Amino acid sequence: MHIMEGMLPGPWWEIWTVLSLIIIIAGIYQLNKKVKENREYLALLAVAGAFIFVLSSLKLPSVSGSCSHPTGTGLAAILFGPLITTVLGFIVLVFQALLLAHGGITTLGANTFSMGFFGPLLAWILYIVLKKTKINVYVNVFIAAFVADFATYVLTSIQLASAQAYAFAGGFGGVFMDTFINYSIAFLGIFATTQLPLAIIEGLIIAVAFKYIAKSRGDLLVKLGAITEEQLESIVKPNKEVKGNEKIYS
Repeated sequence: MHIMEGMLPGPWWEIWTVLSLIIIIAGIYQLNKKVKENREYLALLAVAGAFIFVLSSLKLPSVSGSCSHPTGTGLAAILFGPLITTVLGFIVLVFQALLLAHGGITTLGANTFSMGFFGPLLAWILYIVLKKTKINVYVNVFIAAFVADFATYVLTSIQLASAQAYAFAGGFGGVFMDTFINYSIAFLGIFATTQLPLAIIEGLIIAVAFKYIAKSRGDLLVKLGAITEEQLESIVKPNKEVKGNEKIYS
């Protein structure tokens, strides 16, 4: 997700930049609309953005000889959807590229699309589908966060493979498709080895964070549509122990 400067030659970095720019513009519109709807969402936006910044800044060595990162986008995807998550991811990636040397400037569009939009989009869709079932809400959060992380690296592998195959084949003709498949398998093999355990850990962390938010400001999660009233009642349910007329909440 942190593709370094120069790894995507033209026209690939331009294509990803244009696609990400369109999504960012839509995300800014939705973000402004959401904040005007309820300014209390600003606190949750800050928490979601902090998760993306902190987790995606961790640079962990890979058994394959490279390095890898969590993404932290699962929480934002569940709370606000993929468009707003793209805006948060873009802001984080700009700071990381300029201050931490994580990713490049020309590759900012590709990194934003994979980490900020694609992974969160799949996570958001999956979360909505699973929310209609009787699956435990925290299990749902874990699965969505896992998918947001792992799907990001699947697309990153495809982004790198397509650019390398295009350069090797000299365009889309000739051996482009065969080369693309071979490069995709190679990149997926490198990332999958490291990212599977990282995605599991990230899913657990975000599930714990979601539980804390649900217990402290579950009303906002209901307004956002992240949980239902019934789910909130099961999370913050009255304890059987009663002191006088006062209910003790767990």
